[in-house]
Amino acid sequence: MNIDQEEVLRYLGYRYAKPDTEILRTITDCARELEEAATPHHILQTVELSRPARDTLSFAGIVVHSKDLFQHLSGCEQVVLFAATLGAPVDLRLERCTKLSMSRAVVMQACAASLIESYCDACQEPIAREAAARGLYLRPRYSPGYGDFSIAHQRDFLNVLDCPKRIGLTMTDSFMLAPSKSVTAVIGLTEEEQSCHIAKCMTCKAKSCPFRKG
Repeated sequence: MNIDQEEVLRYLGYRYAKPDTEILRTITDCARELEEAATPHHILQTVELSRPARDTLSFAGIVVHSKDLFQHLSGCEQVVLFAATLGAPVDLRLERCTKLSMSRAVVMQACAASLIESYCDACQEPIAREAAARGLYLRPRYSPGYGDFSIAHQRDFLNVLDCPKRIGLTMTDSFMLAPSKSVTAVIGLTEEEQSCHIAKCMTCKAKSCPFRKG
């Protein structure tokens, strides 16, 4: 688990511009601070997937009405419910930084975003290996709030995985995760060979996103 400097620069808007020495130094300092502060945890559960109606999915007692997710999970008979967090100490560092320096806080937020993605990617590798042993491949993780997959389903993920008790992950009344640098997602398992189970560009509709690979 580490922070990708190039990814941080894209978060900061340096898609084409060349960063100066000071911003690179700040990224290095923030990355070191967050990597030391992080107390990452994750939890997962593999469940059966059914399709009771068009654009409707059912898994682990959760019923989801989503054309986007229905399409994303085509060919999948099982899914992995996944949740991960960097832990409360990261939020405390972010909060403290915001009070001291807004410019540094922007960099810190970008570094934290990169770190949680890096952690989730690392967590997926053993999932992919276990799936491969069964002749299965992973679809890219897909989170509540993507496309028409309602963010309200955050609550379902937390309940099914017992996240508050097991990894200290909760949710606000507006469905925002706490600690903030956390992720819930569904990962499809399919017999169809996939070229990439991490990059989400194939399903994301944000054509102008600086992270888009094609």
